[in-house]
Amino acid sequence: METRPTIYAPMPNPQIYSGVSTYLGLPAAKDKEDLKNYDFAVLGVPWEGGCTIGGFSSCELAPKAIRETSVRYTGYLPEWDIDTFDTMTCCDYGDVAVRNGDYEFTFNQIREKYADMIDAGNIPIVFGGDHGISYPLIQTLAKRHKKRVGVIHFDAHLDNYPAFGDDPYARCSPFNRLYQDENMDPTKIVHLGIRGPRNHPQERKEAKKYGATVITAKEVKEIGYKAAIAKALEIAKKDTDVLYITICSDALEGAANPNGPIDPCGLTSFELGMMINECGAAGACSFDFVEIYPEANGPQIGPHTANYFALYFMNGVARGRLEK
Repeated sequence: METRPTIYAPMPNPQIYSGVSTYLGLPAAKDKEDLKNYDFAVLGVPWEGGCTIGGFSSCELAPKAIRETSVRYTGYLPEWDIDTFDTMTCCDYGDVAVRNGDYEFTFNQIREKYADMIDAGNIPIVFGGDHGISYPLIQTLAKRHKKRVGVIHFDAHLDNYPAFGDDPYARCSPFNRLYQDENMDPTKIVHLGIRGPRNHPQERKEAKKYGATVITAKEVKEIGYKAAIAKALEIAKKDTDVLYITICSDALEGAANPNGPIDPCGLTSFELGMMINECGAAGACSFDFVEIYPEANGPQIGPHTANYFALYFMNGVARGRLEK
């Protein structure tokens, strides 16, 4: 079977206005058996749990927005002169059923749909939703590969806080849940791109406590993205069977992420794109991308940046005094 993005054909996506608006206009998988016909399978998770900054971020609208905008794209990359769809196939498995405010129901639905894809031999491409969804996804993979899952986590934040108030499953805590999962080895988790004053000192302590590796954005800039991803891959692939890639949009420099959390001093879109591609070439078997806010247009980038640089300056003053 061959699958091609809709843009290859001189016709509109026939499912834009009715039925399922699929990713790239590719076929929709109707059931678990249908999944077996494809290499990749796309899954949407239109979920927002507790918002850790208060209010509504609109991230549960992201899977629909990603699919709608995907109609512009092909699978061809001139940098390598390779078209994905010359050799591989892809389908869209639709969205996970979610129930607002109900972690148990929604996370179980995530586990079930994701398990369908793993059992079918797919490489899952999952679009969130908030970052809390990575916990049930990676947890499901870990049950099949006990202590043998490597994770590279691209983010500005460690997302490993023990709990947000009385909520242990919030978007700031999925990696703490994974650190403690009986089927995970936290020393195989690499947090890459970490930076900025929206992290809590307890999060760095948690990473050290469980032996996870932290590669800051500062280190990426100092050693270069090629060396940084080589280091991450060496750690995440050592003595593991499978490699999972999870990406929060704020791994990107704030100016490149107006429809997501604004975190300056981050990765350029080029750096992130090259590193993600390298992960795929290294054999990563699963991918998620989270924290896109379709209803945000970035009008407060300036105030966010001002806060960042003021806080960076104050931190520098404190560091200078400590180093005297």
